[in-house]
Amino acid sequence: MTEKKRKIHIVGINSYKFEDLSFELQNLFQETVSIAVPNSYFEEIKSWSENGLEKKKLFFSSNSNKELVNWLRSQKTDVILISRGDPLWFGIGRILLENFSKDELSFYPSNTCIQLAFSKLKIPWQDTVNVSIHGRDSNRLVEALKTRPSSLAIITDSYNKSLEIIKKNLLELNLIDFYDFWLCEEIGFENEKIRKLNLKESLPSDISSLNIVVLIKTKKNYSNNNLPLFGISDHIFKTFDDRPNLLTKREVRVQILAALELPRNGVIWDIGAGCGSIGLEALKLRPNLDLFCIDKRIGSKELILENSKRLDVKPKFIFEEDINFTLNMNNLSSLEKPNRLIIGGCDKKTKLQIINKLSQDMDIGDIIVIPIINIQTIKELKEELEDKNFKTNLNLIQTYKSLSIAEGMRLEPNNPVFLLKGKK
Repeated sequence: MTEKKRKIHIVGINSYKFEDLSFELQNLFQETVSIAVPNSYFEEIKSWSENGLEKKKLFFSSNSNKELVNWLRSQKTDVILISRGDPLWFGIGRILLENFSKDELSFYPSNTCIQLAFSKLKIPWQDTVNVSIHGRDSNRLVEALKTRPSSLAIITDSYNKSLEIIKKNLLELNLIDFYDFWLCEEIGFENEKIRKLNLKESLPSDISSLNIVVLIKTKKNYSNNNLPLFGISDHIFKTFDDRPNLLTKREVRVQILAALELPRNGVIWDIGAGCGSIGLEALKLRPNLDLFCIDKRIGSKELILENSKRLDVKPKFIFEEDINFTLNMNNLSSLEKPNRLIIGGCDKKTKLQIINKLSQDMDIGDIIVIPIINIQTIKELKEELEDKNFKTNLNLIQTYKSLSIAEGMRLEPNNPVFLLKGKK
């Protein structure tokens, strides 16, 4: 007769009350002698044995580490391991599956802390990005924040100053005003507390070690009253939902604006304008310029109009069309010729055609600036500018942004950008 293997029963809980367990799990607890419990709520679960249970319990205080695995291996009879929420969702389940056969394990999940938090906040969570920095580094948190999801749930770690790291990362990525910050403590338990924090103030001193953070994209009315004259933060600009980060970051944008040597009056063309960040900031600096924004992506005109309102500027024309169509239109000469020209967002062949078509009507002192990420295109573009009597220079812009981690700080590079400038 085959000997029956002992079982490890992993029970997820959302309450410290024994009576909140299902009858099945109450009976399982009654019949099982060996119980492993996370040390953070060891006493609460140990108190269950005082409810007139027939069998005396042997409790093991768990740190979810190798010592726990060794203890489980040493047990000859069935054991219960108490967990929070769903053990297979950022929980102990993964470690157990790596160390024991599936036949030995039985899982009894309850609601996750994230489910409970969103139910309390009364917010749908099907599109929420979930990240754990509990016992993990914060690299995945940074990557998630960069995508600017509409909601982000973060499982924290009381031992590595998680809340301070999240706050610093939001500040470093200019997202401090982009999200509402909800702190959810002991969610689902008797001392549950949910509060919205103002991250411009110090964090409260009375925070429970059992907490998670929920970030919800804020519905914000943008005002241009507090915008700087120069170097506007990236988060001010509305972007495409599927491309939440600006291709031209602030650090590169200010270099482009400086290279343009913006005149008080004249015409500036921003080709491959995207959401309009370069041309619109140029217009904020020099309100008397006539700005032409051109981008072929559907929805770009709507984006540029929205960002125009945020910066309180007015471009003269916005063309939502391929620049090749614009260049080949019969009445191209009816458009004001550019004194300043930014060429981005198109292939090398199109860039060469733009230079060839538009440079011939540009005057002495007029400037073309081309941001380039493909080093193979530089030589031909530079030669084309020089062939059209432009004096050229090339700069490589490489910037790094500091990001807080548990160990202190790391520097994360932005993509390097070459700036090719031609001045007639």
